[in-house]
Amino acid sequence: MTPLQDATPKPPQYPADLEASMVLPKQRASPASSLASLPYRRSNPSLQKLFESTASISGSRPSSGTATPTASVVPSSVFSQASTQNGTGTPGSLPPGVSDEHRNLIQRAFVPHVAVLADEATEAMLRGKGLEGGLLQLLRPFGELVPGKVTIRDSIGASKSHEDFGIRFVGVRDGLVPPTSAGRNSELRMDTVTGQGAGGRISSGVPRPQRTGGHVRQIEELVDRHLQYSEFNTHDMVPDYLNHKEAPSQSDTSSSPFHTLYLRRLLSGLPVVSHETFAHPVACVIAVSSRHPNPTEEIRKLYALQHDGALRMPQFVENDYLRYYVLVHDEETGDIAHSNQTFESMKRHFGFHCHLLRLKSQQCIPSDDDSVRLPICEWMSAAEELAEIQKRETTDDISDPTPYLPDSDITAIRTFVRELVVQSVVPNMERKVATWNEQVLARRRGLSGRFMSLSKRWTPFGSSRNSSSPTVGSSSNYDSIQEFYRPDAPEALMRKLADYCFMLRDFKLALSTYDILRTDFNNDKAWRHYAGAVEMAALSALLSTSPLSSKTRTENIDSWIEAAVYSYTDRQLKPTPYYALRTLALGLELLRLRGSSAADDAARWASRILETGIVGPVGHALFTERISTCYSIRTGIGSMNLGARRRKAAFWSVLAAETWLRLSKALQAERCLDTALRLYNFNTENASGAVKLPFPQMQAFIDDLRQQILGLRLEIRGFEEGDEGEGDAVQQSLMVEEATETLDKSPRAHRKSLIGAPPPPIDVGPLSPMLERGEGRRDDQFE
Repeated sequence: MTPLQDATPKPPQYPADLEASMVLPKQRASPASSLASLPYRRSNPSLQKLFESTASISGSRPSSGTATPTASVVPSSVFSQASTQNGTGTPGSLPPGVSDEHRNLIQRAFVPHVAVLADEATEAMLRGKGLEGGLLQLLRPFGELVPGKVTIRDSIGASKSHEDFGIRFVGVRDGLVPPTSAGRNSELRMDTVTGQGAGGRISSGVPRPQRTGGHVRQIEELVDRHLQYSEFNTHDMVPDYLNHKEAPSQSDTSSSPFHTLYLRRLLSGLPVVSHETFAHPVACVIAVSSRHPNPTEEIRKLYALQHDGALRMPQFVENDYLRYYVLVHDEETGDIAHSNQTFESMKRHFGFHCHLLRLKSQQCIPSDDDSVRLPICEWMSAAEELAEIQKRETTDDISDPTPYLPDSDITAIRTFVRELVVQSVVPNMERKVATWNEQVLARRRGLSGRFMSLSKRWTPFGSSRNSSSPTVGSSSNYDSIQEFYRPDAPEALMRKLADYCFMLRDFKLALSTYDILRTDFNNDKAWRHYAGAVEMAALSALLSTSPLSSKTRTENIDSWIEAAVYSYTDRQLKPTPYYALRTLALGLELLRLRGSSAADDAARWASRILETGIVGPVGHALFTERISTCYSIRTGIGSMNLGARRRKAAFWSVLAAETWLRLSKALQAERCLDTALRLYNFNTENASGAVKLPFPQMQAFIDDLRQQILGLRLEIRGFEEGDEGEGDAVQQSLMVEEATETLDKSPRAHRKSLIGAPPPPIDVGPLSPMLERGEGRRDDQFE
């Protein structure tokens, strides 16, 4: 048995006792160890729904962003327009072949969060409809994309409409439970929400996965699960040839769907922390059922429980945010006249932030005429998706467990979500931004505010640089013991103002506010707050529509990204590498959209991710591949393409192919190798049909790598070396492969030399010494 055969993942066998396989283990070392021993079913339609986002290796992910039309002609003269050549391009003028998918992904990740709280009668009715998660499970998919256009006014009163605006519905206790550890012995924590109040149990008490993200190791395990599914389900050579012309063409700069999934899970389930307010709720939906004898009194009890009781947010979270009251009416058993009367009473007591939601209590089945499948949440955390994969693989029922809803319920929910966002959430955030801008930020920008900032830094009444006291000076609002600012402190209000502007996509005001905050946080030595401010300042500058010169990018953005990474990893007693990874990953993606000269900076920050060792093997391979895509967008100038980085991009693509091969991911390795050959741009073929490279050493290395990839593909398909009964099948498959490569003129032609020869062994060694040195620093815990 070769080392490659030992490292190749194989489909596990079904256990003898199917009943035992359906019981979730109480204790497990990690999600990967528990998922590796689960039954593998290729034809499970339930799993296909979870893996459909990465089922294709074409490089385009469905429903993940729209590509901005760009000119197909590249300027070939130094006298041509240089909007995408000098690094001053805006997000609307992208380099040729580059999609704005990741910019849309980042904008949709930082959105307002709305908490959900319902009484027991509402939860019981929704459980009867097949929704074990209650009202939160019902609302989550529909809040990710608000129907229609949402018009938002910026700080100067200009209105702009957005078609991809959304909100994030979260549980009331999601911010109360700290995230689980993401070390080697991490667990998929299961929590039971059993908050008791005057209205009885708040939720069903069913164990649920932790919806809080921020765990790099769990993200790596989830992407590896998608990669394994892709390897085991797309290794049929003949269908690949028959369908290769129907697959969409992939440009050199297109993104892998697995990299898009990595970024999406990196930004999903933002934890509730003190140094940023993106995950702090901007509103809370309090829902009661019309079946309750006194809905108004029940709403008051739920409000008290969430405002001052057991469901109150942590101390650093502002608790006086918008409350939105919903009366849930049962269309089948309720009295609509009585519900309308109760709803009018609610509006008199609580104002206009109320809604009457009319739902059917009877469970809907797929065979019904008006049944609609509940959409899958696009922004679930990695731990939640891993738990869902485990649940579907351990059950004996291979049917899709996703509940169905009647079309009338879908229409009512979409109407409710749009009314909540357009009439309550967005106007309330706009009013808060205007108030804080006038009362807090304007004073800070004035002469008195600057004088107070200088006095805090240099006078003996402020913080002293030589002071050995663990606390900051008396003039500072920063609590160095608990490491946060009070919610009513000016620094906390300004941070919330900047985050609100960022979520409302007013990046100009957000940038100016972050720029002021980074100075205050630096004076107070609040390093985590300082890192968060400079991180979002860099992202705001890159997301804004104003052009950026190379000098501005070097002096400001590069220094901000460097300061954020250094503060997240080295300036704190408890480093937070998750935020450092987020800073580098988002920074490099936004720099790629800024034109040709910014490609080197984007590749440099991607290399920084590999050097710091903050990612695992899967992330190492993905970002190695990403370095190649960063270099490939630098097209050069003139007829000779001076300044292009095609050879360097091809080199990193070959490194990515070798890395994927060591991880036993043949499809990804083959795709990277084909990309490298296209980048080398050697299309001349010799008499045998193989691609000819200029140097014999390059040719020998590429040929050997191609042979190892094909051997891995055959082994994943189930062909073991030494199986006498399958010798004819191997020979037949290789003959089909030879015919495929003869007809297909893509750079996959060097495989016919493998006929009759077993696949050579592959040395499965460590990925990189940099990862070994950085492995001990992986700690993604949050306070």
